[in-house]
Amino acid sequence: MYSYEFLKRFSEEIFLRIGCPADDAALATKVLLSADLRGVDSHGVARLSGYVRLWEANRLNGKPVVSIVHESPSTALVDGDSGLGLVVGPKAMEIAIEKASIAGTGWVAVKNSNHYGIAGYHAMMALEKDMIGISLTNASPLVAPTFSAERMLGTNPIAVAIPALTEPPFVADFATTTVANGKLEILQRKNESALVGWIQNKEGLPSTNPGELKEGGALLPLGGDRDHGSHKGYCLGAIVDIFSAVLSGANYGPWVPPFVSFLPVADNLPGDGIGHFFGAMRIDAFRPAADFKKHMDQWIQRFRSSQPVPGQSKVLIPGDPEREISKIRMQNGIPLSEPVVEDLKKLAKKYEVPFDLNF
Repeated sequence: MYSYEFLKRFSEEIFLRIGCPADDAALATKVLLSADLRGVDSHGVARLSGYVRLWEANRLNGKPVVSIVHESPSTALVDGDSGLGLVVGPKAMEIAIEKASIAGTGWVAVKNSNHYGIAGYHAMMALEKDMIGISLTNASPLVAPTFSAERMLGTNPIAVAIPALTEPPFVADFATTTVANGKLEILQRKNESALVGWIQNKEGLPSTNPGELKEGGALLPLGGDRDHGSHKGYCLGAIVDIFSAVLSGANYGPWVPPFVSFLPVADNLPGDGIGHFFGAMRIDAFRPAADFKKHMDQWIQRFRSSQPVPGQSKVLIPGDPEREISKIRMQNGIPLSEPVVEDLKKLAKKYEVPFDLNF
């Protein structure tokens, strides 16, 4: 187990080494470790070396000037200046929140960014202002649309955070694929097989090999196959791609610059970097906030009290599992697999940052 404080100090030092100003290094670390705390191990410190590789390949600007290039009272287009998505994302979401505080709702499209960590972090920022938050991003083209053998989309997550009165907030954060690529990476580290319906090989046939993507295979949209509704997952991923990139002027579809090291950057890119889309909605722009949150409490309580199926003790609402694991990990530490620890130790040696628990 590694304490949050230890991983925080180490990650900040690595971000400083790749040129991030102190404030940006602290922000990037906060976003990164929010994934580990919430149990999304695929998007936490396991990704730290990936951001460093982007910087080493001159694809990431450690000192971006994040700017608004077009706006209306309730909307904005933001240029991330090739910065860390872990930094660009929160700054863009702040703009959406500021606009919502004035206009009632705020909508921000982002271009020229990079991988922004877990979608839920950005959506949850709105909760601090008693607003509803929405967060979308496109990602590395690793997903085959229904009936396709070609990789055209990313895992393209959607996150929505909704405040309540006395109950904890509703927080939905999910990929539009059956499983995220990070989960396959974890299976590879554990030498375990994937489930049928998660991936296909390069010919488009079902596979359980978690390393299939490196051999030309693809992730599958949410649903797995047409008979189980994969066309709906395909539509969700396409909507995220269009909102995040076609709307912003970022790259879309198979042209999205990949985060994973085994994919090359495509030629003749149509846009700038990868794209995100953020929304913030002031509740009292629709109805009195207290009334809404009272009814959200009732909604949450009624769903939690619904009759569970045999073998299950209770019905959860989105956000429950992450809250529980966050409490445990903040108190007891964050577990890291041996391959991730070895990866971090290599970073530590390369950039002369101590990696020991006394650091």
